[in-house]
Amino acid sequence: MKRITSFPLTFVALFGALLCGGCGKSDPDGNTSPPSAPGAKKLNIGVAFETLQTEYWVAGFEAIKAELKKRDITMLEAVADQDASRQLQQVKTFITRGVDGIILVPKDAKTCIPMIRAANEARIPIVLFNRPADKTDAVSTAVVADNRTLTRDTVAYMIEQAKKTGTKHKAMVVLGDLGDINAIGRRDGFEDAVKGNESVIQVVSRVPSEWNQEKAQAGVANALQANPDISFIFTSSDFLFPSITSALKAAGRYKKIGEPGHVILGGFDGDATAYQMLKDGYLDATGVQDVYFEAQQSVQALLDRREGKTVGELILDPGFVIHQGNLNEMAPRMWGANIKK
Repeated sequence: MKRITSFPLTFVALFGALLCGGCGKSDPDGNTSPPSAPGAKKLNIGVAFETLQTEYWVAGFEAIKAELKKRDITMLEAVADQDASRQLQQVKTFITRGVDGIILVPKDAKTCIPMIRAANEARIPIVLFNRPADKTDAVSTAVVADNRTLTRDTVAYMIEQAKKTGTKHKAMVVLGDLGDINAIGRRDGFEDAVKGNESVIQVVSRVPSEWNQEKAQAGVANALQANPDISFIFTSSDFLFPSITSALKAAGRYKKIGEPGHVILGGFDGDATAYQMLKDGYLDATGVQDVYFEAQQSVQALLDRREGKTVGELILDPGFVIHQGNLNEMAPRMWGANIKK
């Protein structure tokens, strides 16, 4: 996994380009009319990520960067290293610099609300990428995966594979940080899928990870020790597969599909590790977030708000399930298959 642990606030545009001459007028909802002289001023968009510690966030960052470049828009960038207070200051700096819009990946659903309010007060449109805000009267648009539906569909595919074995399976689900709305959606999608399939799936362990590799590995190892016949595992993020496979290997349970003792495995994200596991025949399925769709929609929503168009609070990425049966067909759309490790 590519990991970036420290990434100070940087600005890639010349300060002079950030002066707000030619900016359109905005209404209190953050919708902004187009510049009085279209084309006279190159737009500047601030992009603030809370972290780049997972492949998904790196892929998302690069996809937004490519989308802005395609539209000849300058990108200002900042990474907060999981520090919400630092990210708030970064957003305020964007505002002081006079950016034309902000794309934000917040740490969680609550700490981003002061950032949205700051952008609203400055009449700068703001879009949240892949992580929505909690309920608030502050105005933004969030572009997010349909976590619940995509998880439900992925686990449903896994259950179909379980049914083919003709036996009942003991199951484990590895949960994310339940302070993250995305993690809640994935948990609920898993529960939706297993409900009504109790004759095939018995959930014996729900492992909290808080998106932490060490905690996930310890939890999975403990669950396998308590229930050594677990044969069905879903993880709320592919990011946690290294921890899960390590625990399975230690227990002598990491087997290819078709081999005796294979544990039916499924995940969510579509990262490079999952792609390699699919190719090698260890992973049954994963729900793929369409990072390219989300980047395109984030930029478009920002531009639409600037032009005063009506933009909803939520834009859903339907994503897709990739599995052994459609791997060759769908791999070109899987972001994890397209990144270089």
